[in-house]
Amino acid sequence: MMDTKLLEILVSPVSKGPLIYDKEKQELISIADRLAFPIRDGIPVMLEDEARELSQEEAEALRK
Repeated sequence: MMDTKLLEILVSPVSKGPLIYDKEKQELISIADRLAFPIRDGIPVMLEDEARELSQEEAEALRK
């Protein structure tokens, strides 16, 4: 479970843009960077090297 206050202040470490919380996958997603940052044991891992790259299709689906 992510702390809602934490979600409000977190931004992408790459673009400083907003993040989308994917509860099901336990990821914080940056559409601008096409990256999904993992959340492990309730702690967001905001390292570019640890992030999963989103496919073009995933990014497009999130933009809608």
